[in-house]
Amino acid sequence: MKAEELIKAIGEPMRYRILQQLLLRKHCVRSLSKKMGVTESAISQHLKVMKEAGLVYGEKYGYHTHYYPSREAVDLLADTFKAMQRQS
Repeated sequence: MKAEELIKAIGEPMRYRILQQLLLRKHCVRSLSKKMGVTESAISQHLKVMKEAGLVYGEKYGYHTHYYPSREAVDLLADTFKAMQRQS
């Protein structure tokens, strides 16, 4: 997992909003779709990008997969932005 890939993954506004929601609590695709006002297909595509970057992971519960933010990824992003702040 690289900071550049994580930043690129949240560089799209909808993915940033999804991450914000997942930081509050776990969600399934349907829940995020209703909350964000976009199709389940669109949410799934965004989550796919986020999963490939290592930003989120999913756990199966029956027919649904619940998504969570990766603690390692969030910590890496925080450390990266703190380092950038110190350099400025």
